[in-house]
Amino acid sequence: MSESALSVLILAGGEATRLPNKLALDAGAVPMIARVYRNVSQHHPTYVSCHATFPAAIDALLPCPMVIDRWSRRGPLSGLLSTMNEIHTPYVFAVAGDAPFVESAFIDRLFAALEPGDEAVVPTHDRRMEPLAAIYERKAFMRAGLPVLLEGDGALHLVIEKLRARFVPIDDPRIFTNVNTPADYDAVREVLP
Repeated sequence: MSESALSVLILAGGEATRLPNKLALDAGAVPMIARVYRNVSQHHPTYVSCHATFPAAIDALLPCPMVIDRWSRRGPLSGLLSTMNEIHTPYVFAVAGDAPFVESAFIDRLFAALEPGDEAVVPTHDRRMEPLAAIYERKAFMRAGLPVLLEGDGALHLVIEKLRARFVPIDDPRIFTNVNTPADYDAVREVLP
């Protein structure tokens, strides 16, 4: 399958109550959201799902469409659905805006695992799914995800259960590191270049 069949969707609309403004924090000489953008946008059209625009200095580092979440405060599922509605490629790689170690090579690895008929390629490690570092067939995800959102739950695992999903074990848990607390941030800063 060609690279033009895939877009990248960066989720940046969370409330970040445990670490406010975490996406603006320094992550190796650039804000966290800009680092994630640079890591994943090299080969694919990229979109950012957000609840509002960023400060001008950060917006300038994100030369891509920004989609405002239609259903605020409803978790990542609402951001995924809002942004997928604006995307036109058949497949979408979803990644959290606070995941500084996800890179294009990882996306390419998952995309290579996609088989005909798959509606999702979801990495796992330690027997846990990683739905915010996964590839989704856009139309199938929207079809399965909207009822889950409207029923009020919004849990991504409920959407994945409705999809023909391929699970890919990944041995390197560092890829799935995200920043939710000050301690997480301190640990990430120690290893960022």
